Amino acid sequence: MTKKNLSLSISVNASANEAIKKISQVSKWWAKKVKGKSVKLNDKFTVVFGETFVDFQITEFVPNKKVVWLVTDCNLHWINNKKEWNNTEVVFEISSVKGKTKIDFTHIGLTPAAECYEDCKIGWTEHITDSLVKFIEKGKGKPQ
Repeated sequence: MTKKNLSLSISVNASANEAIKKISQVSKWWAKKVKGKSVKLNDKFTVVFGETFVDFQITEFVPNKKVVWLVTDCNLHWINNKKEWNNTEVVFEISSVKGKTKIDFTHIGLTPAAECYEDCKIGWTEHITDSLVKFIEKGKGKPQ
Protein backbone atom coordinates (compact mmCIF):
# COMPACT_ATOMS: atom_id res chain seq x y z
CA MET A 1 0.00 0.00 0.00
CA THR A 2 1.42 3.35 -1.00
CA LYS A 3 1.19 6.44 1.13
CA LYS A 4 -1.05 8.85 -0.75
CA ASN A 5 -0.37 12.54 -0.25
CA LEU A 6 -3.35 14.84 0.10
CA SER A 7 -4.15 16.14 -3.38
CA LEU A 8 -6.88 18.40 -4.77
CA SER A 9 -7.50 19.85 -8.23
CA ILE A 10 -9.44 22.93 -9.21
CA SER A 11 -10.11 24.75 -12.47
CA VAL A 12 -10.51 28.51 -12.57
CA ASN A 13 -11.43 31.17 -15.09
CA ALA A 14 -8.17 33.10 -14.88
CA SER A 15 -4.78 33.11 -16.54
CA ALA A 16 -1.93 31.06 -15.09
CA ASN A 17 -0.20 34.34 -14.25
CA GLU A 18 -3.25 35.61 -12.34
CA ALA A 19 -3.66 32.27 -10.53
CA ILE A 20 -0.05 32.20 -9.31
CA LYS A 21 -0.29 35.84 -8.17
CA LYS A 22 -3.46 35.07 -6.19
CA ILE A 23 -1.97 31.92 -4.61
CA SER A 24 0.88 34.08 -3.28
CA GLN A 25 -1.60 36.38 -1.51
CA VAL A 26 -2.03 33.90 1.32
CA SER A 27 -3.83 36.33 3.66
CA LYS A 28 -6.61 36.82 1.12
CA TRP A 29 -7.65 33.14 0.89
CA TRP A 30 -6.10 31.03 3.68
CA ALA A 31 -5.06 32.79 6.89
CA LYS A 32 -5.84 36.38 7.81
CA LYS A 33 -2.68 36.53 9.91
CA VAL A 34 0.40 36.08 7.71
CA LYS A 35 3.90 37.40 8.43
CA GLY A 36 6.64 37.70 5.82
CA LYS A 37 6.53 37.45 2.03
CA SER A 38 5.22 34.61 -0.17
CA VAL A 39 5.91 35.82 -3.70
CA LYS A 40 9.27 34.57 -5.00
CA LEU A 41 11.95 31.92 -4.56
CA ASN A 42 13.43 31.81 -1.02
CA ASP A 43 10.71 34.04 0.47
CA LYS A 44 9.77 33.03 4.02
CA PHE A 45 6.37 33.45 5.60
CA THR A 46 4.34 32.29 8.58
CA VAL A 47 0.61 31.61 8.80
CA VAL A 48 -0.99 31.88 12.22
CA PHE A 49 -4.30 30.46 13.44
CA GLY A 50 -4.51 31.20 17.17
CA GLU A 51 -1.99 28.88 18.88
CA THR A 52 -1.20 27.16 15.58
CA PHE A 53 1.53 28.49 13.30
CA VAL A 54 3.29 27.17 10.20
CA ASP A 55 6.58 28.58 8.86
CA PHE A 56 7.22 28.17 5.13
CA GLN A 57 10.01 28.85 2.67
CA ILE A 58 9.44 28.96 -1.09
CA THR A 59 11.90 26.36 -2.38
CA GLU A 60 10.77 26.18 -5.99
CA PHE A 61 9.15 28.79 -8.20
CA VAL A 62 8.50 28.40 -11.92
CA PRO A 63 6.50 31.42 -13.19
CA ASN A 64 2.97 30.47 -14.27
CA LYS A 65 3.73 26.76 -13.69
CA LYS A 66 4.65 25.77 -10.13
CA VAL A 67 5.34 26.95 -6.60
CA VAL A 68 6.54 24.82 -3.68
CA TRP A 69 6.32 25.82 -0.02
CA LEU A 70 8.54 23.84 2.39
CA VAL A 71 7.36 23.69 6.02
CA THR A 72 10.40 24.69 8.09
CA ASP A 73 8.64 24.75 11.48
CA CYS A 74 5.14 24.45 12.89
CA ASN A 75 3.02 24.15 15.99
CA LEU A 76 -0.19 22.22 15.30
CA HIS A 77 -1.53 22.83 18.79
CA TRP A 78 -4.56 20.51 18.63
CA ILE A 79 -2.68 17.25 18.00
CA ASN A 80 -0.05 15.24 19.90
CA ASN A 81 2.64 15.56 17.23
CA LYS A 82 2.71 19.34 17.06
CA LYS A 83 5.57 19.26 14.52
CA GLU A 84 3.84 16.82 12.16
CA TRP A 85 4.03 19.13 9.13
CA ASN A 86 7.77 19.82 9.50
CA ASN A 87 9.64 19.07 6.26
CA THR A 88 6.41 18.50 4.32
CA GLU A 89 5.82 20.45 1.11
CA VAL A 90 2.79 22.29 -0.21
CA VAL A 91 2.85 22.22 -4.02
CA PHE A 92 0.75 24.16 -6.52
CA GLU A 93 1.13 23.03 -10.16
CA ILE A 94 -0.52 25.17 -12.83
CA SER A 95 -1.58 24.06 -16.32
CA SER A 96 -4.05 25.04 -19.04
CA VAL A 97 -6.94 22.67 -19.75
CA LYS A 98 -9.75 23.44 -22.21
CA GLY A 99 -9.44 27.22 -21.87
CA LYS A 100 -9.27 27.17 -18.08
CA THR A 101 -6.38 27.20 -15.65
CA LYS A 102 -6.03 23.98 -13.68
CA ILE A 103 -4.37 24.06 -10.27
CA ASP A 104 -3.17 20.75 -8.85
CA PHE A 105 -2.57 21.11 -5.12
CA THR A 106 -0.58 18.47 -3.24
CA HIS A 107 0.56 18.49 0.38
CA ILE A 108 3.51 16.10 0.12
CA GLY A 109 3.95 14.25 3.41
CA LEU A 110 0.37 14.71 4.54
CA THR A 111 -0.87 11.13 4.16
CA PRO A 112 -3.71 9.15 5.77
CA ALA A 113 -1.19 7.91 8.37
CA ALA A 114 -0.75 11.47 9.70
CA GLU A 115 -2.45 12.32 12.97
CA CYS A 116 -4.03 15.48 11.53
CA TYR A 117 -4.94 13.99 8.13
CA GLU A 118 -8.75 14.02 8.46
CA ASP A 119 -8.90 17.51 10.02
CA CYS A 120 -6.30 18.88 7.60
CA LYS A 121 -8.08 17.32 4.62
CA ILE A 122 -11.29 19.12 5.60
CA GLY A 123 -9.40 22.40 6.07
CA TRP A 124 -7.37 22.22 2.86
CA THR A 125 -10.45 21.19 0.86
CA GLU A 126 -12.37 24.24 2.08
CA HIS A 127 -9.47 26.64 1.55
CA ILE A 128 -8.52 25.36 -1.92
CA THR A 129 -11.86 24.41 -3.50
CA ASP A 130 -13.88 27.27 -2.01
CA SER A 131 -11.82 30.19 -0.71
CA LEU A 132 -8.98 30.12 -3.27
CA VAL A 133 -11.38 29.64 -6.20
CA LYS A 134 -13.51 32.58 -5.02
CA PHE A 135 -10.43 34.75 -4.52
CA ILE A 136 -9.03 33.95 -7.98
CA GLU A 137 -12.33 34.34 -9.83
CA LYS A 138 -14.15 37.00 -7.81
CA GLY A 139 -11.40 38.78 -5.87
CA LYS A 140 -12.75 37.81 -2.46
CA GLY A 141 -11.74 34.66 -0.60
CA LYS A 142 -12.70 33.47 2.88
CA PRO A 143 -9.48 33.45 4.93
CA GLN A 144 -9.66 32.40 8.56
